[in-house]
Amino acid sequence: MAAALPLVAAAAISEMTVSPLFLSYVAILCTLMSGVISLFAVRRHPGFLHFGSFLFLFLSGAAAVGAGAWALLADLTLNDHFALGLPWVDWQVRIDPLSGFFLVLLGTLVVAISFYGPSYTRGFTRGPAAQPLPPLGVFTSLFVLGMQGLLIANDALVFMIFWELMSLSAYFLVVYQHQHEANRRAAFLYLLLAHVGALIILLSFGVLAAFGGGLSFDQMRAAHLTPLWATLAFACAFTGFGMKSGMVPLHVWLPDAHPVAPSHISALMSGAMIKMGIYGIVRVSYDLIGDVRWEWGVVVLIIGTASSLLGVLYALMQHDLKRLLAYHSIENIGIILMGLGLSMIFLGSGHQLLGTLGLVAALYHTINHALFKALLFLGAGGVLYRTHEHDLDRMGGLIHRMPITAFLFLIGSVAISALPPFNGFVSEWLTFQTALQAPALENGLLRTMIPVAAALLALTGALAAACFVKAFGISFLGKPRTRRVALARELPIGMLTGMWLLAVLCLLLGVFPTTMIEVMGPITRLLVHDALPSATAQGWLWLTPISPQIASYSAPFVVIAMVIAFGLVYLFIRRAVAPARRAYPWDCGFGRLTPRMQYTSTAFSQPIRRVFRGVWEVDERVDTLASPEAIPRVTSLQYSLHTHDWSWRWCYVPIGRLVLAAANRIGFIQTGNIHTYLKFSFVTLLVFLWIVS
Repeated sequence: MAAALPLVAAAAISEMTVSPLFLSYVAILCTLMSGVISLFAVRRHPGFLHFGSFLFLFLSGAAAVGAGAWALLADLTLNDHFALGLPWVDWQVRIDPLSGFFLVLLGTLVVAISFYGPSYTRGFTRGPAAQPLPPLGVFTSLFVLGMQGLLIANDALVFMIFWELMSLSAYFLVVYQHQHEANRRAAFLYLLLAHVGALIILLSFGVLAAFGGGLSFDQMRAAHLTPLWATLAFACAFTGFGMKSGMVPLHVWLPDAHPVAPSHISALMSGAMIKMGIYGIVRVSYDLIGDVRWEWGVVVLIIGTASSLLGVLYALMQHDLKRLLAYHSIENIGIILMGLGLSMIFLGSGHQLLGTLGLVAALYHTINHALFKALLFLGAGGVLYRTHEHDLDRMGGLIHRMPITAFLFLIGSVAISALPPFNGFVSEWLTFQTALQAPALENGLLRTMIPVAAALLALTGALAAACFVKAFGISFLGKPRTRRVALARELPIGMLTGMWLLAVLCLLLGVFPTTMIEVMGPITRLLVHDALPSATAQGWLWLTPISPQIASYSAPFVVIAMVIAFGLVYLFIRRAVAPARRAYPWDCGFGRLTPRMQYTSTAFSQPIRRVFRGVWEVDERVDTLASPEAIPRVTSLQYSLHTHDWSWRWCYVPIGRLVLAAANRIGFIQTGNIHTYLKFSFVTLLVFLWIVS
């Protein structure tokens, strides 16, 4: 089938005029070419062909951005089909404003890693644990191809084919450095949960197809479901897609898989792959089912709130930089789900405008998280590329050795902490504005629950800021703790270019939110048949989600005020203060400061760990080594701290025991006797004949 895809794409391109679907086919064809070039790079000219594979990835990302932006800005919905596969089943494809929005998101990240990847991936060819590059390039292209294909799929068959392609290729990318046991374990756990999620998604499509009379999404849209069956279809879709997104308590694969994958793949997994789960939830709930119920929103809001709070609390306890970022993906998925939950509650209660606002907040945070999380993972990959260190407690002082990387990582840290003028602030502010409209609801329980969720979201924002003070301060400030860190150098220009692209977009989406919300208008008109005219009614300078009397925000004025304030402070310091005399700080007579005197990651988070101690399963130990003398003298102390996820003990360990017990109970089938197997086959045949007749 993979061999037939280039021919299908090429034939489709030759027969079509230029349109968003045409550009999406170009993107798919360029992605396939990237994989083919990577496959042949093992034979001759490996360096040239390796660069060529990323060149085609760049073209693929640019074409995806063009296709998505065209469909979104022009408010287009285009359909097509291919006679591929079974004779009586056509492959249905479609591009509309929703898929266009996610194509822009995916294409932007692909363009960024196409700049970043050539230099970064060459690091895998050096050292004792060197790995071949062709498999990495092939599975990267298949991974991107899977996401591009499912975004334009218009029937369940095509969607699940590309969904499985995305999941399987991601498995091989996670296990790429297979010599490490942790990588193999993380990949197996990811693959297991990915297939469980896929089976649950199939159940959702099965319900919709049964009522619609076919596998096409158009038939599913026309289906008339009873409230019970609609809720069942939603529950299956939310669980299956939520497992891919990493919502609590289905998140356990994510903090293991993201850190061990190559960093540019981690950026794609966190920035794009888990957003495919959000796309699936939105597509099924708002588009295929259509009649959104407020009861669904309550469940989504509760799980989103738990995911955001628990995600950031677990992130605070991490000292592995990439693992810390992985837990923050869970937190931000929770924030997106909170926006979707609020939207469903308001839509199901008859408040169309407020439901639209919640949907806009969720989708805005979706693209915002994709940008700043990809930026942070690329920054972490740059640190790993130069220092070969994952552990925050072995870093320090990198701002002196890698100043541009430090600056770009700081931008990502400010954006994810939801501080103005960057993009994370706008989407979280819109989520707060949606929650503050709770008094419009008639249900007293909802009016009480939503402010509690908003308060926990505020707590999440404060904890996220503290976490990135730790992440940036421990790794980039202070003094280097190891020789490798002390000798680090700035990243190559290509890697920095990919990071600069994302950093600039984080700023632009934070400074011009009204433009972005106006661009998202076709999505809300498609899904909920409404838009937010009040948000842009005051022009591009002022964002007024409901009305100017309720709330307003001017990001351009905030930027101007910040520039003026920094300029005045700089001029004041330069004129009023004499040039500083550099000297070692006063150290109470104990000698020069050493890296051992700095805060560690564990020490920084200790107060929060004491306050929220019940959230984790904490294993804290102090091992003392004493001299064998009459009066023992302590010669060394070793402190160790490990925090474990309660989800393992309460959810997954019992399930694992039940599966093993069931496997042992049915083990009697494997007798080794051919007569027993024939009896089982005969009885099974009789049962099936009875069912059919």
